[in-house]
Amino acid sequence: MPKPGETGIKRVYRATIYSWQGLSATWRYESAFRQECMLALLLTPVAFWLAEDAIQLILLVGVMALVLVVELMNSAIEAVVDRISDEVHELAGRAKDQGSAAVFITLALAVFTWGAIMTENLTRQGS
Repeated sequence: MPKPGETGIKRVYRATIYSWQGLSATWRYESAFRQECMLALLLTPVAFWLAEDAIQLILLVGVMALVLVVELMNSAIEAVVDRISDEVHELAGRAKDQGSAAVFITLALAVFTWGAIMTENLTRQGS
């Protein structure tokens, strides 16, 4: 049974509004998200210069987008935990730490991806 509410284009419109509200709130309240967005804006032109083919470009830009997606999810987890209670609780701390770990692993993946492609391409150019 479908959920009650709008369907079709009206649902898509509402979903788009909610998505923009989420992006706006994350930009406003999360400095890490702003920093990662600025880094992505700076690195995207570099990705076009560095990539030797479409696959490399997708990897370079895609891994930056993945960092932003995981940061959005981490921010959502933190907001829900903070909304439930401001008391220190082991499970709340664990949830926040796990969200942070997800961001850390994604950032490490981004560094590894960029480093591997840069090394491969710049070494090949030197040969």
